[in-house]
Amino acid sequence: ARGTEPVIPNNPTRKNIQPFDAQAYKRRNIIERTFCRLKDWRRIATRYDKLAVNFAATCYLAAICIWWS
Repeated sequence: ARGTEPVIPNNPTRKNIQPFDAQAYKRRNIIERTFCRLKDWRRIATRYDKLAVNFAATCYLAAICIWWS
């Protein structure tokens, strides 16, 4: 009724099983794991930088280091 569509799978014990998009779930999981890896960096998780430009630069540096490892 609200125009939303499920992206995560249902609980198996649910009576009314709703279909979900498996491809969207896979893409969502990749994004969530990426954010989790970025939050391993304390500076990003606690948002030490006051300026958005500095915070973005820190995210870029962390992403490059994660990509290298």
